[in-house]
Amino acid sequence: MKRVINTAITAFLLASVCFLPTGQASAHSMDEIKGSLVITGGSLGSSNKDIYESFIKLAGGVEKAKIGIIPAASGSLKSSKEFRADLVKYGVKEADIEILPISNHDFSDTDLDEKSWKNNVHDNAVVSQIEDLSAIWFVGGDQLRITETLYDAKGKSTLALEAIWNVYRKGAVIGGTSAGAAIMSDVMITGGDSLGGLKGKFTGKSASSKDKEYEPVRIDRGLGFFKYGIIDQHFDERGRLGRLVATAVKYEKQKKKYNSYGIDEDTALIVNNQEKTTEIAGRGGVTVVDSSKAKEHKGKIDNVSISFLSPGDKIDLTTKSFTIHSKKGATQGNEYYRFKPLDATGVLTSYGKLKPYLSYSLVDNSSTDSVKSYLYDSKGTGFALTFSKTKQTNGFWGYKDGQKDDYSITNVNMDVAPVSLQFKTDKHAFKDYQESNFELPEKTGRGAIKGNLLIAGGALGSSNEAVYNTFIELAKEGSDAKVGIISAASGSLSSSDSFKNDLLEYGLKEENIKILPISAHDFKGTSEDESRWKENKNSDGVAAEIKKLDAIWFVGGDQTYITEALFNPDQTESKALQAIWDIYKEGAVLGGTSAGAAVMSDVMLAGGGSLETLTKGFTDTYNGMEQQEGGPAYLERGLGFFQDGLIDQHFDNKARLGRLIAAAHEVGDRNQLSYGIDEDTAIVVNNHKRKVEVIGRGGLTVIDLMKVKTNPNIKSQYKNILLSTIAPGDRVDLQTNEIQISQHKVRTKGNEYGDFNAAPHSGVLTEHGTLSKFLSYQLVDNSGEKEVKAYSFDKGKGVELTFRKTKVTDGYWGYKDGSKDDYSVVHAVLDITPIAVKEK
Repeated sequence: MKRVINTAITAFLLASVCFLPTGQASAHSMDEIKGSLVITGGSLGSSNKDIYESFIKLAGGVEKAKIGIIPAASGSLKSSKEFRADLVKYGVKEADIEILPISNHDFSDTDLDEKSWKNNVHDNAVVSQIEDLSAIWFVGGDQLRITETLYDAKGKSTLALEAIWNVYRKGAVIGGTSAGAAIMSDVMITGGDSLGGLKGKFTGKSASSKDKEYEPVRIDRGLGFFKYGIIDQHFDERGRLGRLVATAVKYEKQKKKYNSYGIDEDTALIVNNQEKTTEIAGRGGVTVVDSSKAKEHKGKIDNVSISFLSPGDKIDLTTKSFTIHSKKGATQGNEYYRFKPLDATGVLTSYGKLKPYLSYSLVDNSSTDSVKSYLYDSKGTGFALTFSKTKQTNGFWGYKDGQKDDYSITNVNMDVAPVSLQFKTDKHAFKDYQESNFELPEKTGRGAIKGNLLIAGGALGSSNEAVYNTFIELAKEGSDAKVGIISAASGSLSSSDSFKNDLLEYGLKEENIKILPISAHDFKGTSEDESRWKENKNSDGVAAEIKKLDAIWFVGGDQTYITEALFNPDQTESKALQAIWDIYKEGAVLGGTSAGAAVMSDVMLAGGGSLETLTKGFTDTYNGMEQQEGGPAYLERGLGFFQDGLIDQHFDNKARLGRLIAAAHEVGDRNQLSYGIDEDTAIVVNNHKRKVEVIGRGGLTVIDLMKVKTNPNIKSQYKNILLSTIAPGDRVDLQTNEIQISQHKVRTKGNEYGDFNAAPHSGVLTEHGTLSKFLSYQLVDNSGEKEVKAYSFDKGKGVELTFRKTKVTDGYWGYKDGSKDDYSVVHAVLDITPIAVKEK
């Protein structure tokens, strides 16, 4: 479903609300419950096999399951019908699935008046329907509609609710998503956000007010199926840690006994009541808030313990202990990273979402014991959030879906303190800014190129069928294609072996896949000294092997290792590189991920962070992979296969907007666009049709500097940058620079879904915190704002980013993978202004 913009805010903000769950639901003892729960955090993808199959299994399996869907939360029957269709797709007989006639309101997409259903909760025939079920599912929407339907006017359980409790007690599974998750605990959060929660604004009433940048947290009584703490949903996407922490501190009456749980989208908490355990399933994670030692005083909240669990992790609900998936190893004492992280201050923070930020910047980083972020309104009034390691803190790391990082984190301490920030324009902010000394390579006339490119932004999942199948199809010979893998960027052969195994899974023949002996350094974990391969770049035999290939793939790692392995010391092209060019011109596909994407353009971005590039500029020195996590930008010559602009990768996760803008401005061609590719995403470059198409799971940021205005006396001041964030199925015309949007989407202009005042992007608790989603929800699909702001700063200096809507700005929206929002933004306008920041 599209995000519900709930602007119901009480006219009289209450400092506190006296709330004690009452009624029959609270009287049920969990010792008598044989049933289970599948509590899903919203935006459940139709392709989420783990959650659907878990729910069906707990319902008795495809042969025995009898499932009732309660549509009460929704404004239409669409989501109920779609969930039924998904269950059928996973093997349940359609005759064994019922949409129960339980609602207190009419639905918009039927001819019936479902208001007539409101008395069904007292009907013995409906009770009989429920008592014949092995599973019940609550769809998403407004959780108050569910409770208002299933409790009577006096707050007592209706016959229908009692029947649900009866089948639950006997062994049925109860599941729900979004609103259907919120109703699971006794304390039900029905609205509000993190800024409202941390301000101590709670209410039990509703009144309309859209002129505030925060919502007070609204608390009501849930159905109480989950007895082990408070549940919140859409957790990471909507930045709800602040509201859950504030709610847990205020309303969890048994803090020492129970935690509170924030469930991410497309993720489920699967509760086994008989064993009193729960397991995480799906694609995101669950945040566990332990407020047992929390202290609240004068706006401060100290000593909250935060843990982040991933699919496969388990929790003992009675001891509050965690069991981490056996495939993960502890990071404590074996931290991979050694860099000094910047505070998480906005859209230019690397790993700027909460869990990645704490994983990479704190728990798996030996160089720091604490990190900091913010949450504030447009006046700079809000909170500083400090996350610290303690003796109990640990991290756990492994791979998932191929070689994608998968972290779990336990017992990070969180402290919250009021703060006031002042932002002022500073024309002299970056006096030490160093312009780039990089000299553009002279372009070589290559003539017509028949081959294509597939450029992936890093962290490519083995299950990403769109990317793998497209790469194989572009190789012309299909399953008979001959593929060479160049391992030069990596420190080991593991990523090459993994990619080879993936190609085998997708149908290629093992004898047709070769790891080419091209490298300038040795690899870990092998008996051979691969540093001897550096002479192979001018080997006639290796060049001859390359000329037999239909496709070449560059794995990730350090992009400077690739160029070192393929250019001669005098920067002329080696025989191996010439051979790659020869097959590319004749029709081969060249692909690569991460470092293998960075090498594709003439100018290669090899290091640097966004904020540091905007504030410090460029450097001529490079100290290895550590520099990819921050510092001024470092540029080198790339291989130049993509001749239509600059490429950057890991774009949204590592927040590389600032460094790509600065590099494109200093060394790029203003008539060309620049491209930032998200992780698990690729662009397909069709050189014949002169088109770029986005495929995969993330997005593509397109930067247009044709009309940009700068001031040579004020470093990093930019006006009129055109910024587009587009999605799989969208295209770019390389001849006209026109962006073409997938036909399944509709325009949002003039039909915006939201109408509210948006707070600035201020850090890890910002709602819809990635660049593309921030622009989509907060600006383009929001009639309440013509511009939104974000700030990024360090040690009192930074930049203000103003994203504006103009006549050329457009937005497009559709669904993907069931009912998950799918946005494209075209030509938002970005201005960047240097600022001084003062913290009080």
